[in-house]
Amino acid sequence: MDVFTKLFGDFLVFVYHCFDRIVIHGYLTALSRPELVVHFFRDIVGVAEVSKEVLSQRTSDYQRWVEAYARNHAIPIEWAEKGVRKEDHVLPWLRRMERRDAYGVYFIIKSLEQGPTYRVSLPKYPSKDPHYRILAHQRSRFTHYYFYVRDEVLGPMVLLVASFFPFQTAYYLNAHSFIEQELKRAGIGFRKHDNAFLAVADPAALQAAADRLSPEIIRRRLDYWTLILGPKFSKKERAKLNLSRLYAISQIEYCRNFIFKRHFPIHKLFERSCELGLWRLGADKIALIFGTRLKRNRRMRGKLATVIDQIEHGHHVFRAYFKNAFLKQYEKFSAFLRNELCSNNLYDFGLKKGLDHLDAVRATFQAITDRFAGYQAEWLNVHVDFPLLQRLAHPITVGAVRYPGLKIHEPRIVRLLEVLLHGGPQIGGWTARQIRHAVLASFDLSEKTYGLNQLRYDLRKLKGHGLIERDGSRYAYRLTQKGVQVALLFLFFHKRLCGPLANSRFHHRPDPAHRPNSRLEVAYHRADTAIQRVVDLLAAA
Repeated sequence: MDVFTKLFGDFLVFVYHCFDRIVIHGYLTALSRPELVVHFFRDIVGVAEVSKEVLSQRTSDYQRWVEAYARNHAIPIEWAEKGVRKEDHVLPWLRRMERRDAYGVYFIIKSLEQGPTYRVSLPKYPSKDPHYRILAHQRSRFTHYYFYVRDEVLGPMVLLVASFFPFQTAYYLNAHSFIEQELKRAGIGFRKHDNAFLAVADPAALQAAADRLSPEIIRRRLDYWTLILGPKFSKKERAKLNLSRLYAISQIEYCRNFIFKRHFPIHKLFERSCELGLWRLGADKIALIFGTRLKRNRRMRGKLATVIDQIEHGHHVFRAYFKNAFLKQYEKFSAFLRNELCSNNLYDFGLKKGLDHLDAVRATFQAITDRFAGYQAEWLNVHVDFPLLQRLAHPITVGAVRYPGLKIHEPRIVRLLEVLLHGGPQIGGWTARQIRHAVLASFDLSEKTYGLNQLRYDLRKLKGHGLIERDGSRYAYRLTQKGVQVALLFLFFHKRLCGPLANSRFHHRPDPAHRPNSRLEVAYHRADTAIQRVVDLLAAA
């Protein structure tokens, strides 16, 4: 990342890195195996026969509790609609909570989904115990509850609870929401859109808030909401059985965000990065970025490739896949460039899935995204297209005044810029009559060829595009800093660069074996060769 900030620091406002989306599964370890479920019902609840009806009774009790909870707290509860994103459907209720600055559950969605359960069957042969039943794991389709919560610490989050034994839970968090809550408590101003910070009063405080997200904070809030909204157990059951949950990371994303001052460099740099990434990011470099080495005698499971996905028209995502993880880069909101690492299986990185290992995940993912940013910086440190000539050719409107465009092939404009450039040392600028006299004398023109009104028209265009300025209130003109650069570009383009190279391409290419001893002529021959190579590469692509 140091290379990236060194090369593009002038374009950047600030850079920050943090976790993005985190999906955590919660497991009741005390009820995770069939023998433990039998122990729970027989020895603690006092039910001799663990039947399907006994398990269904627990499910019915919890479903009735959820309905009563929603009714008592005036919380909307609905079935999920096909083809409708849940997050989009509940967004109006979240906005109401934010306007009231309230916290708690604001919506519940019911959904029929596959989940882990237990199957109860009779033994094939009679046993001494008439109440003996066989319990086995299975997956079936039953009701799941999505609780949409606005938490004081973690911000908006989703708690998914399965309504059947063993009551598995899942939690959907976003670390950007946690950072938002931290900055609000600290009184630090910021501007956040969706899951990105586009402006902040103190970038160091933003990064410090991102680093404060710890396993202890997450576990404390998950335990709280699981106790409030999860399946219900009596005091006797809680006293005799450890009903604490084991939290494991199922999916996690880590992002590195580069906030730019303006849109232009992001789009152009991202386009060139996609082109070079597809060509240069081979299997060996992908493995190097992910901190491993490919072994020819071992078959790797999962993907190892680079692709460009078109999410929507004009919006692309560059992806580099490695096993069950992938790195992606994309531009968003015309304001920032994001490198994001997404993992669906932490074992790919030699990491454990337990929530307690979150700090190790952060350190590993930081190193991977840092190496990726280093490679991206090298690819982005190239020439990109800047439509300066196209912009100058278009008319512009300043206030209520419309100024015509400037064409690079107009001889009048080229002559005028050359005279103004040579007159740069004039401290007080040149009047229109002085400029006209210099143009006529320099290019041996008659007075009828270039009249004073034509000159004033050209000066008006140059002033509208910000290339010249007046000396205070006097009608004397001089080039601005931008005007000097544009004048040099126009003149070099015509006389020193494009003119000689175009002549060598279409009329006469000098023989390199008999060229004069001139460094400039050597450079022209190199440029001819390079242009031909670029043309060949583009034709092959």
